[in-house]
Amino acid sequence: MKRLLPLFSLLLLVPLSALAESKSLDGRWRLDPARSSALDGWNLWDLVISTSGSQVSLQHDMQWRTTKLSATNVVDTAQPAVLQNFFRVEQRHMALYPAKGAATPVRAAWLDNGRTLRLEAEAPIEISQGSATMRIYGEYRLLEGDNALLVTELHSSRPKPLVYRFNRVTEAK
Repeated sequence: MKRLLPLFSLLLLVPLSALAESKSLDGRWRLDPARSSALDGWNLWDLVISTSGSQVSLQHDMQWRTTKLSATNVVDTAQPAVLQNFFRVEQRHMALYPAKGAATPVRAAWLDNGRTLRLEAEAPIEISQGSATMRIYGEYRLLEGDNALLVTELHSSRPKPLVYRFNRVTEAK
């Protein structure tokens, strides 16, 4: 019993969000275009996810013909974050451009015992009528024995959700 007390004391110092951290999402994921929403303006998308403590890095490696782009959003499941260059996959052809110099507040949390990452963002955008805020709700959910990832995004600017299905990239692929 005396040995368990120091261990229990250490557990009290660890934030609950760190206990829920999911390393299962870590890795490179490749879009399955046949099972996903249309990727206007892109023909390839790899999503690279890495977790470190309460921080989650979402790196988007995009390609259209010979044009390549890599953009990363780093969110924190322990506290809200403010991202200066919040990347949205659909922004290239939607005429909803990020407002110049404006930052995007983002909240993230683990759901389903660390199998789903929830993101909520309020992205300042410029539209033909002026400025607006686009609310984005997204989930990154593990499926099929952790070999598939379903990304679902609801945007206040769209009547239907965007649904993207990814497969885990292994060394053999």
